[in-house]
Formats: sequence, C-alpha cells, structure tokens
Amino acid sequence: MSNNLYKHATLADSFSKFVKLQVLSMGGPLVMGLKKADFQPLRNTRLQGFAIKCSSNLSYYEPGSLEAIQTNQMGFDMAIDQLPNALLHMLRDLANKTFGVIQFRNLFEFTYYTGEEDIFQGLQDVTAGQVVFHRGKFNENLLRMALMNLQIAPIKRLRLQYIDFARSPTFVDSGAGSSITDLALDNLDLWYISNPDVLRFDWRFTWLNKIKKLSIQYVYFNSVPCDSWIEMVGVQLLDVSNNRLENEYIFNQRCQYKGAMPNLHTFNMNNNDLTSLKDVSSLTREFQQLQVLDVSNNKLGSAKNSRDCVWQKNINRFIAHHNQFESEALRCLPTTVHYLDLSYCELDQLDMTYFEKATSLKELLLSGNKIKFIPSKWKSPSMQSLALDGNSFGLISKESFQDMPQLSRLRAGNNPYHCTCELHAFVEDTVSKGKVNLTDWPWNFRCYHPEAFLNTFISKYLPSRVACDIRLVIIISVATTAAVILILMMICYIFDLPWYTKATYQIIRAKYRAHKEKLAGEVGTFTYHAFISYSHSDADWVRDQLLPCLENNRNPYRLCIHERDFMPGRWIIDNIIDNIENSRKVIFVLSRHFVNSEWCNYELYFAQQRAMGKTFSDVILVVKEPIDPSSLPSKYCKLKKMLSTKTYLEWPQQVNQQAFFWSQLKSVLGKPTMTREGAHSIKSRTSSVGAISVIAPPVEDKPEIAAPNADKEEEPNIEIIKEDNDEQLNQRQIPLAAF
Repeated sequence: MSNNLYKHATLADSFSKFVKLQVLSMGGPLVMGLKKADFQPLRNTRLQGFAIKCSSNLSYYEPGSLEAIQTNQMGFDMAIDQLPNALLHMLRDLANKTFGVIQFRNLFEFTYYTGEEDIFQGLQDVTAGQVVFHRGKFNENLLRMALMNLQIAPIKRLRLQYIDFARSPTFVDSGAGSSITDLALDNLDLWYISNPDVLRFDWRFTWLNKIKKLSIQYVYFNSVPCDSWIEMVGVQLLDVSNNRLENEYIFNQRCQYKGAMPNLHTFNMNNNDLTSLKDVSSLTREFQQLQVLDVSNNKLGSAKNSRDCVWQKNINRFIAHHNQFESEALRCLPTTVHYLDLSYCELDQLDMTYFEKATSLKELLLSGNKIKFIPSKWKSPSMQSLALDGNSFGLISKESFQDMPQLSRLRAGNNPYHCTCELHAFVEDTVSKGKVNLTDWPWNFRCYHPEAFLNTFISKYLPSRVACDIRLVIIISVATTAAVILILMMICYIFDLPWYTKATYQIIRAKYRAHKEKLAGEVGTFTYHAFISYSHSDADWVRDQLLPCLENNRNPYRLCIHERDFMPGRWIIDNIIDNIENSRKVIFVLSRHFVNSEWCNYELYFAQQRAMGKTFSDVILVVKEPIDPSSLPSKYCKLKKMLSTKTYLEWPQQVNQQAFFWSQLKSVLGKPTMTREGAHSIKSRTSSVGAISVIAPPVEDKPEIAAPNADKEEEPNIEIIKEDNDEQLNQRQIPLAAF
C-alpha cells in the first residue's frame, strides 16, 4: 500500500483477520510520523516482510510504534535529517527480536549527521542476519558509530550500497590507530559507493582484518595501497570485480606481498582492465591458501604479457572466460587446476603443450571460441567434463577423445558439422555405449555441410553401411574387379582377342620396317596378280591344279605362293604382309586344314586389314572341300561372315565341272593386265614350277622358307607374246630357278 496519499499509517482492526498475510508494504510521502497504535492489528501476525515509508521530513516517532511488528525482513524508508533521535527509539523497538535482514533507506537524505550522540547505540541489542544501508549520506563520524556498535552486535553481515560517503571535516588523525579493531563479520559488501575513500575509513584498513568475505564492487578504485594487503589477514574471499583495476595498480612491485592474505581462498577480479597474466601470477603467488581465481571479463591473453608465469600451487579452479587469449598464452596458465573456464576467449586453436602438463584437469570449458579443429592427440587422463559448443570445427570422431579415459560429459553442439561417416560413427558409438553423455544432444547438433543436409539434425543423418564401412567397400571393389577381369578373360578367350592383338602388333611392326626400308630407298612395286593362301596339306592341289591352270596360259597370271616367292632370310610376317600388299587379289584355298593353320589365319587377317585400307573387295574364297561355317572356331568370325555374305567358288569333285570352275576363277581375277615388274618373261616363269625347293616344318605351315627365286638373275633375252592385234599382253622376265 506504499506510495499513496494517506497521511497516517494507522491500520484498521480488520487487518488482524489477515492471518495469512506474508508481506506488507505501506506508507507514503505524506506520512509524517508513526504512532504506537498504528500497527497493533498486526501484533499476532508473523510476516515475512514489512516495509514502512514516511515523509522526508519525519516529524514524530512514538516509542513502541514498531513493537507489534513481527517479521523476517524489516525495511525503513524514512529520512531522519530533522529527527535523528528517532533512530534510537526505532532500534529499541527492534531489540530482542530476530530478523533476517534490516534495511535502512535514505537514513540521512539531505544532510550529513554532525551530532555527537551515538544514534546507533541500540544496534548492539538487535539480532539480525544482515544490515543494509541503502542510499543516504554517511560521513566518517556516522559510519564509525555504526561500526563500533556492530562490533558488539550479533550481526554478521553488513552491506553499504549507493551511499554518499564523505570525510568528516572535524576528523583529526592522531596516529594512535583505528577505533575499529574488532569488527568480525562474515560478509562485508561495499557496492556502488561514489567515494573510494570509504575503503580507507579512519585512514586505516584495520577495520577489514576480521572480515571473512569482502566484496568491493562498483567503487571504481584503480589502485590498492601496500598496507591494505597486510591488514586483510582474515579475509577468505575477496571480490574486487567491476572496478577499474589495472596491472600496475593492483600489483605494485614496491609492495611486500610475502605473508599477505594468509587465509585467502577465493579471489575474484572479473570485469576490470587487467591485461597481464604475468602480473596476476606475481600478485597471487604468495597467497598460500588461494584455490579459486576469477579473472574473467578482462583483457588477458596476449602472448607478449603471458610469459614466465609462476603460480601458487594450490590453485585448482581458474576462471578466465570472456578474455582475448592467443594460443601461446595458454602456456602461462596454472597447471595445477582441476577446473578451467576459457569460454568466449577467441581461441582459434589449442596448444597441447599446456594440456600435457595440466594432468589434474577434470573440467574444461571452451564454449564460444573459434576453434577450427580438435587435436588428434589430445591427452588428458583426468578429464571428466568437456564443453566445446559454439566453436568452428566441423569434424569430430571417436579418435578425438580416445586419450581421455575418464571423460563422462561432453557438450559439443552448435558447431558447423560436416555430416560424414566419421561423424555418424562417433555419434553412434557415443550414444549407444553411453559412456560419454552428450549433454546437449540432439537439439544442438545440426549439419552444416554438405548443402543437401544443411540444418538437418545429425540424429536424422543415417548414411548407408556401404557408404561408411571401408572394409565392405574394399570387399565389394575387389569382388567387382575380379568379376570384371574374369569376364574380360572369358571374352578374350571366346573371341580370341590375344591372337588379334598379336597379329595387329605384327602388322604395325612390319609396317614400321617397311617404312624404314622405304626411307632407305627401297620402294615396293605392284608385282602379282594374286596371292595364294593355302594350307601345307593342300600344297599338292595348288601345285598340280591351280598354278598350271592360271600360269600356263596364253595370258598367264603372275601368282605368289610362299613356297616359291617368299624372300629367304626375312621374317615370315614381313613376307606375308609385303606380298599381300604387292598383289591385286588374295585367293584363299579353304579346307579343314586351312582352318587349323596358324599362318593361314595370319594371312586371312592381313588380307582383311589390307582390304579395309584399299576400300575395295579383293579377297577370293575358293572352297576346296565343304566347310560348315558354324563349325569354324570363334577367331574366324570374319571368315564366317564372309562365307555367309560373300559369293565364293567351290571346287567341284566331278571332272566335267572343273572347266567351269576355272572360267569362274579367271573371271573373278579379271584379265591379266601387265604388272610393273620388268625384265621377266612369262614363259620362263611358268617353266620353273616343276623345280621348287620347299623347306617346311612338319607342324606349322609357313616358317622361314627358302625359295629358288630369292636369287634372281636376269636373262638377256626377253620373249614377247601377242594376242590379237589390238591387245598387248604382259611383258615380264621370269627368273629361272637356280640350283
């Protein structure tokens, strides 16, 4: 009901019925004072909180006005500038009662108290957990009165906040020492005080020597005198956060720190202007009991100011979040810590040198940094809890934490993860085994890459087993490769590809040698009307039937057979290719023996290649004995096709039909036009058929062969045969066989 316009604070009797009333706030700027009967309806009500507000010009206060109030928290918002003695009556009304908190707000709002009477003398009879002075004007005399009574009072916590402190102009420092020497408090809070001189109250720091927990915040002092450290012998927790402390002011090299702060357990320096870890370590190295150090929200972490640090060995908890650490500066941190907080320190990588030495580290917080990768050999045998959320790494695997056998809690969400098999394996292993608890799983784990999985929950990223199991991929690859090789081998076997490869190689080789000979000046010429390809088993038929009918005529054909016309000493393949190239036509005498002849197969293949090169058909098939095309081996696929698509001549077994066969053959060969080989007579050529020397192996048909024509000697006489008056036959000189 506070801050309304009623002028009196008297409560009606009906308030006695508010048996469940817990908090009552009343009064206002028009309430000029309090009377004893104002709060009588509340005498049987136990409150949790009661606050009374009066005018800034308190005019009256009847003793006993607050006797009826029973509450845990008591708040006064009244200025006693005009009536200072009212505080004496208020404190007497509170005597012999127990309070959790008593707060005085704006006790002196406009003027500093200059009276000599101790208006706080009733405070020694008040039992309260904490006394708070909020706002108001305090000088040294008034503060001394309050503190001297607090030395006696059973009050263990004091807070001065937002007060306007001023030195007393009448105070004279006699040098006899401080009047406050026995202020034993569990907590002393000095917050938002405009004048830092309050710290050196009474021109001494003696009033601080029995304080256990001292908190000085927003006082904005920027230096600490040397004698202050010696006086704070009883301080166990020192909180100087949210000030303007700098390196050279908090650590003064002229000060003697040995033996200082013998009981200090926790030191909080966050939110200051500290930049040097070395200075912080130099300041605290003599604090023998120091275990917890908080330097967060400063400007620490530069490599330049983080060298040669020597720390107190008892420090086990180091809090340094929201600084600007470089990786090298990690080496300047204390290595005895169990807890280390380096969150939001702009770290982009980790220096493993420090973690190798910090063997006792159990909990590490690295949230909100810029770490790009997790080191693969991160050894931390005591690590139990690790926070890596909000960084910049995208890869994480089972091997990342394999050297942390004690790790049980991991927070690693909100990173730009690359959804890969390695990440999937890590998640599956971690979630299924349950040894490590992912504290922010699954909501903070999302895919960042590849683009197709952007913002997909990693828990829903389920790649196939084949895509992730490298052993399975190897097995499938090896099996597939073996199958392909086997299939290719079968194809090669069925279609005789090795034979064609070999033959092609021989062609290229022969062409190369011919090219070399041509460059040497040996230019080949068109020599034969036809090249005869036959098996050794069909040689008698060729010599007895084919050659006489085609060469012993008025218009003889110039034919090439291997037994007679191959050049001795040359490669057989070269002989075959050259003579086929120098012949207009190629006659194949087909029989079962032909099919079984390797050399015949070569000659057939080379003839096909020649035909392709010449772009006209010059192959004549003579079937000496019936052949079933379907029974031919697979390597004769071209021959099969030719027998199916090309007209061929079949040798008749009946004698009376053979004349017609020869006519057909000559028709296919065409008229025997003159060749360009000179100085050989047809007549001598045909007469040499009976004197043939053949060198042949028993198995293969055409190995190296010596023919009598190899050494050709020109005869001085040339015989010319004429037919009709308008056609001149071939003029050639036929070499005689030399034996």
